[in-house]
Amino acid sequence: MNGVGLSPAAWSSLIPSSSSSSSSSSPFSWVSQKKLVRPKAHNKGFASDPYVLELAETLEESIPSTASIPIPLHNLRNASSQSLLSTPWPSRREEPFRFTDLSFIRQSRILPLSHPSPVNILTSHLPHDVYVGPLSALSSSPLLHTVSQFLPHTFPDADLFWSINGIAAPDLTLVYVPEGCHLQNPIHFQYTPPQPPTSHSSDTMYLSNPRVLVVLEKGASAHITEDFSSAPENDNERYWSNAAFEAVIGEGAKLSHSYIQTQSFRAAHIKWTSVRQESSSTYLLTEVSAGGKLGRHNLHIQQLGPDTVTDLSSLHLSVGDQTQDLHSTLVLDHPRGYSRQLHKCIVTHSQGQAVFDGNVKVNRYAQQTDAGQLTRSLLLEPRATVNVKPNLQIVADDVKCSHGAAISDLEESQLLYFQARGIDQKTARRVLIFAFGGEVIDKFPCSSIRDRVRSQIKNLLDPSSN
Repeated sequence: MNGVGLSPAAWSSLIPSSSSSSSSSSPFSWVSQKKLVRPKAHNKGFASDPYVLELAETLEESIPSTASIPIPLHNLRNASSQSLLSTPWPSRREEPFRFTDLSFIRQSRILPLSHPSPVNILTSHLPHDVYVGPLSALSSSPLLHTVSQFLPHTFPDADLFWSINGIAAPDLTLVYVPEGCHLQNPIHFQYTPPQPPTSHSSDTMYLSNPRVLVVLEKGASAHITEDFSSAPENDNERYWSNAAFEAVIGEGAKLSHSYIQTQSFRAAHIKWTSVRQESSSTYLLTEVSAGGKLGRHNLHIQQLGPDTVTDLSSLHLSVGDQTQDLHSTLVLDHPRGYSRQLHKCIVTHSQGQAVFDGNVKVNRYAQQTDAGQLTRSLLLEPRATVNVKPNLQIVADDVKCSHGAAISDLEESQLLYFQARGIDQKTARRVLIFAFGGEVIDKFPCSSIRDRVRSQIKNLLDPSSN
């Protein structure tokens, strides 16, 4: 995976003279590969969870043996190690995991990949001062100093899976867009699931930890697509994708983010998205998740300045023995913030489940905030399950906020409308169900993505149409 835009060599040429960059304290330099720092067992808060300790050993052994690594990546690994070893494996007694069963991961033999998970970067005609590529390819450049300002990043919601990625990500994909630069062409990350050896035990689960950091400087704009898919021949493979996506959106900048997850129905897909928005910035997320035995998206967004816009749209589909789970937190701390969140899910299987836990926090100084949240769920089988928990926490007094939730099957009146026009009930149900999800699919900015996702969702909802 090579960098796109300004080459690593070109970035390296921008570095100050060698005398100013050779010091080990320089943020531009690399450091020798070392064992991860571990908390002592008597430290307060240390969790002596044997499974986590064993997993930590496995993760550390999987890290490639290189002479040196960039300081930001070194710092990320050390901070993540401290956090991981003081965190037990989540249980269903904990509120964030009350409806999410992780036992099939814990009962598996986890084998981390020791090299970056296969990712194809699809883009073209990037300006020369834009960088898209692995952090390790930068060698030494001012960009490493920029990245070091943002890594490691911690926040209250960060959990064990965030730490696992921080330790075990073999590298980090960096997207850097300088001040005032508007990318006309989208950046598409196409992730390929890990390919297991031809002979492996049935309880083996290969773990990949892709990580992306996006930095948009003041007034910049970009559209990024993350595409986690599975080839038809891999639809029954067991693996665990544990991804992390961080974005720092500068003042007046705009990031449009598309996220598609259609991985194997025997896989675990756990993803963290963490976004920091400066004043007058915009973040738009459109998400469709339909794959995995477990598909969980943890979303944390913080508005760090006034006049900030956040718009989140997600569609989750469970057509088998699957759990689709969205846990989101949006923190508004400044005046005139604007946010909208639309969550939709469709459960078509008696053993299918969907979970939504959405928190919007409007704090004291977030006056004149306009925040809205809506979750709507279709349950199409008698024993299908959905657990929703929309939550608005408002401290400011001059705000306009609303939230709502609806869970149902299709309305009889809608079906009668079609039948009165000579359309049979089966066809009517198919049209209405697809239209329910189409509201989110239509928000993808790229027509090619919209068309492909429509086709995928149609095939999942109606396999006979293939």
